[in-house]
Amino acid sequence: MTIKTLGLEQNLYDYLLSISLREPEILTQLRQETAQYPIGRMQIAPEQGQFLALLVQLLAAKKTLEIGVFTGYSSLVVALALPRDGKVVACENSEEFTTIARRYWQQAGVADKIQLHIAPALQTLDRLLATEAETFDFAFIDADKSNYDGYYERSLQLVRPGGLIAIDNVLWSGRVADPQVQDNRTKRIRAFNQKLHQDQRVSLSLVAIADGLTLALKK
Repeated sequence: MTIKTLGLEQNLYDYLLSISLREPEILTQLRQETAQYPIGRMQIAPEQGQFLALLVQLLAAKKTLEIGVFTGYSSLVVALALPRDGKVVACENSEEFTTIARRYWQQAGVADKIQLHIAPALQTLDRLLATEAETFDFAFIDADKSNYDGYYERSLQLVRPGGLIAIDNVLWSGRVADPQVQDNRTKRIRAFNQKLHQDQRVSLSLVAIADGLTLALKK
């Protein structure tokens, strides 16, 4: 995982941020607090967060899904981009870091937009499918890689035709391109990437931002 776009020298990355990033102060504070934790690298990069916000605005989204919350940066950036009546349905398995997320959602004035489910995400998604299939405009998948396929298949049923699914970490710090790397998570991401390449249910683009972001537009 990476907290900045892969393959850019530091001076070029700094320049990219200096002429493009419009990060609200509340997001900067959350990112800086998260960076103090040993697993802070699980947080998305700020330029990626801004890109997600732009996608949400382009879709005129009102109802979004997030699979994997961590300390809440991505859910906060999406909630800030949504209209006043917008909603984020957030799936997370751990209470520990969502305590931080809730605090920042409250400070930013968007807590009422975010519906947090603390449970294994597949269980939450299955419950949503019973009553809310094809009602979401946008979904962001950024959770445990071993379940990416299950998250994707359920998200594909939950988003409307013309809805967008964004999947993080598909370049996996470059390990997916190294044939000598054969650990289980890397192999699963490779297989997932190959599956999406062949999936005719969606229009597809892999964007080399942060750790690799696949965009799948439901036909």
